[in-house]
Amino acid sequence: MAKPDKWLEAALFCSGELAEAVAEVFSRYVPNGVLLNSVTVFDQADQEEKPTGEMQVVAYFPFDEQSEDIRQKLDRAVGYLGQIVPLGSVSYQVIDDQNWMEAWKTCYEPLRFGKNLIVLPEWVDQSLAEGRLPIIISPDMAFGTGTHPSTQLCLIALEKHGCAGKNVFDIGCGSGILSIAAVRLGADTVLGVDNDPEAIPSCFRNAGLNGMDGRIAFEVGTHLDIPSRSGQLRQAPVVLANILAHVLVEMLETGLADTIANQGILILGGILEHQAPSVIDAATSAALTHIDTLQEEDWVVLVFTKGQFPA
Repeated sequence: MAKPDKWLEAALFCSGELAEAVAEVFSRYVPNGVLLNSVTVFDQADQEEKPTGEMQVVAYFPFDEQSEDIRQKLDRAVGYLGQIVPLGSVSYQVIDDQNWMEAWKTCYEPLRFGKNLIVLPEWVDQSLAEGRLPIIISPDMAFGTGTHPSTQLCLIALEKHGCAGKNVFDIGCGSGILSIAAVRLGADTVLGVDNDPEAIPSCFRNAGLNGMDGRIAFEVGTHLDIPSRSGQLRQAPVVLANILAHVLVEMLETGLADTIANQGILILGGILEHQAPSVIDAATSAALTHIDTLQEEDWVVLVFTKGQFPA
């Protein structure tokens, strides 16, 4: 296939809290990765650039006869996300070709988490895992590559609290990275659900990169659909949800705890430090017990148990 002479740049400004979710949506439609740029302002007093807390999500796709179709799909997907939380619109501009993929490959470094996990892009020599459990990612991914603190903390929490020999639910599975990590860590049956149908093919593709075809079930749905799965797995001893804090509160108020087996754990990510008390209150009201907090920068992951936590 001939290399495009021009690319269509898609960009959206959003809060740091929403950047991961927006990047995951962008990654479904672009071949060369998604960039997350921190928005800064120049501080005259200190004579330096300082972050504003806002992020710019940027993606590039070939400017050709398919551009308009991709643009419409991306706008619809962002609009769908905007129904959950307020978002602006995507801006577009045509730019001349640059070697985006090679630049991304040059800058990418393997990401090591916890004691045994490592995230690697599919183009590198897998021996770079150096004995760690590899999670292989596609080059068209940004969300779920492990670069966001919330994803990192969820991976660390999953390894720390364990899932070997257990069933796992990954609610709001996005790219499928947490489901893939669960299999690497020895989980038995893994189910990932996402309310956006566009996420599911991406999850299956990424599972395939890790040799996990048929080992993870990905379905369209939410936590509300799991307890009604007739004749199938309806509770799990390990449940993950790396979404947004206000969505997690709503989920806790509408039966998220029903998906957790007795003495099971719930790992919640996508939470800024100042939002943690509201999530803890909602979990406590759902008869869950807060047992652990992991923090990186302003992000936290909260871990809860249902019933008496085994010693």
